[in-house]
Amino acid sequence: MINRYSSRRSKLSKAFLNEKLKNAASYDRIAGYFCSSILEVAGESIENISGKARIICNSTLNAEDVQTAAYANIKLKQEWCEYLPEEKYADENSALRLRKLYKLLSTGKLEVKVIPDEVYGPMHGKAGVITYQDGSKTSFLGSINETKSAYTVNYEMLWEDDSQEAIDWVQEEFDFFWNSKYAVNLSDFVISDIDRISKRVVIPLKDWREDSEDVVPAVAVEEPVYRREFGLWEHQKYFVELAFREHKQKGGARFLLADMVGLGKTIQLAMSAKLMALYGDKPVLIIVPKTLTYQWQEELKTLLDMPSAVWTGRGWMDENGYEYPADSNRSILKCPRRVGIVSQGLITRKSEAADLLKQLKYECVILDEAHRARRTNAAKDPDLHKANPNNLLAFLYEITFQTKSLLLATATPVQINPIEAFDLVYALTLPNEATKVMGDKHSIWRKRPQTALDYVSGNADIPTMESELWEVVRNPFPQKSENNRRIEIIRNQLDISDDTSVLPQNLYSELRLSLRQKIKELYFDDNFIQNNNPYIRSIIRRTRKYLEETINPETGEYYLEKIDIELFGENNEEALELMGYLYQAYSTAEEFCNLLSSRVKGGGFMSTLMLKRIGSTMLAGENTAKKMLAWTSEGKERLKDMYDDIFDEDDEDVEESHSEIKELTLEEVRCLEKLVRVLKNNKDTDPKYEKVLGILQNGVNDEGAWKDKGCIIFSQYFDSARYVAELLSKDIKDMQ
Repeated sequence: MINRYSSRRSKLSKAFLNEKLKNAASYDRIAGYFCSSILEVAGESIENISGKARIICNSTLNAEDVQTAAYANIKLKQEWCEYLPEEKYADENSALRLRKLYKLLSTGKLEVKVIPDEVYGPMHGKAGVITYQDGSKTSFLGSINETKSAYTVNYEMLWEDDSQEAIDWVQEEFDFFWNSKYAVNLSDFVISDIDRISKRVVIPLKDWREDSEDVVPAVAVEEPVYRREFGLWEHQKYFVELAFREHKQKGGARFLLADMVGLGKTIQLAMSAKLMALYGDKPVLIIVPKTLTYQWQEELKTLLDMPSAVWTGRGWMDENGYEYPADSNRSILKCPRRVGIVSQGLITRKSEAADLLKQLKYECVILDEAHRARRTNAAKDPDLHKANPNNLLAFLYEITFQTKSLLLATATPVQINPIEAFDLVYALTLPNEATKVMGDKHSIWRKRPQTALDYVSGNADIPTMESELWEVVRNPFPQKSENNRRIEIIRNQLDISDDTSVLPQNLYSELRLSLRQKIKELYFDDNFIQNNNPYIRSIIRRTRKYLEETINPETGEYYLEKIDIELFGENNEEALELMGYLYQAYSTAEEFCNLLSSRVKGGGFMSTLMLKRIGSTMLAGENTAKKMLAWTSEGKERLKDMYDDIFDEDDEDVEESHSEIKELTLEEVRCLEKLVRVLKNNKDTDPKYEKVLGILQNGVNDEGAWKDKGCIIFSQYFDSARYVAELLSKDIKDMQ
């Protein structure tokens, strides 16, 4: 029998949906669009179905998106978040609907699958089959979606047909889509987010500050990094929670984040800074290389929706590109945002603006690429000679007193000499409130840094006398949060809180024998110097290999999913052959490196840098050779003969500091000049660039042009990346 329905003649929610779902055992539905609002008009009827309701609907997924379940879930998450559900369902009625929807989804009473629009086109055909508890069935089709407005507001038509032929026909259509290889289950993220939004409560900032234990879930869950991107990795969450927890304690958060390149140091630092800015009222200062200032600002905006301003030298520029012109250098103190980003060049040039920055008090100071802060007298025994800091390190030693928390970041905390790590950690511990890092000024870790480093590295035998080991352990004594049972027992028995970092020198002689024994067990059995030294406690370093090969006990999965890649150019047969001027340039560079290494300690590092730069692009090699040649007045004169415009006035590496390595001999100057001339005259025929261009246009094997497939070109060096980009824009005219 055929029944016809029109919303002009009767309310479809009453005349059809609720009426027909009475005594239903199951409900299969093809719906172009599904919305929780349907629960307002048929929630009770769907809940009373003895079996389950199955709905298949459209999605903007691509066919490629559903080839793997993991990627399909990511795309569904992004589509859900782009819908801005936390705004759409902000009222109490909406929250009630979502609670019903979550209950239906989580219990399996309701199953929803989505299918990409592009596979069969938008789902304009809407139909369904209702099966009753007595085994009878009916089918329907029409214009109607599974939404409240479709059943109560829109003009819709619907035909019902309970003939076996019609039922079989509609069921066959439903089964085709439901069982399609392109059909994807509603992701777990979407289901759990429905639950979250149904319980969502906006907490006033004042209340959150008083009870801010639930760090990342409470504040970060609606950040763009979670809603539009992939969220934070587990190792990133760990650092953010650690930094914020310590920020709320005495001395603040004082860490050196030294994760390997590619593990997301920027987002960890930025998320930590946002939490700290919310928790306190003082500003946040971020110091980065000039080339990274706007990159930092962009990431703050796109990943965390976090306002910031960059100091341009002419004034401040906010995240929307609005400029605030400076009337004097003092304008640097009038940042229009709580978060200010400045170039390291301000510091390395010892500008007036840099001195002014030291007048303010900060919630947090972040120094990116912190390895640039170093001593200039590393060759001298650190136990006997204090650091002669370069301008950036000297600034760090002063600004540390002006901030509650100090976060440093570099993938290479040690480049030449382990004392570089000490210099950075030392900056963290200088304020009296921050003795938890490296103890007070009497600590062996601070008084005899080289000796302490030798203990840690195994280059010297550790002290074994009780008086000596007590000096190592007590100053500073680790916190309970170190997850060492003996540390916890000792603190508890001494009734000493984590706020006390330095234990009295004479305390050991007053202790019971059992407690002294606990301290010796901590020192010897737990290998205190290896596992609880200030470096391992304040330097946070994770490698990709470790994260890809270590299972997180909480999830049972690897901390980081390994991405298998195919590398080209790894074999000798695939290497670019050194010929002609390229061979001449490398030979000259090696000659200079040999001269430098034979004259000064640390020359090997500069040699490696020089060869890496030439190996990147001819332009990068030329820039480095020019900079080195300009170390001496003789070299500068020779450069003037070759170039009209030599130096960038905002060069962050230009610093008025003496260094033995820069005292080039005449032979070294001549060698560098020869290298500069070779690179300058041949940079327009760079073999590395020619290889990149060839791969983009023709591919590597027979896979076709990479430019047509889409690819990303990375370089370790900004000048190389810009050089390649400029040449590609000329050589590939049709590339967008």
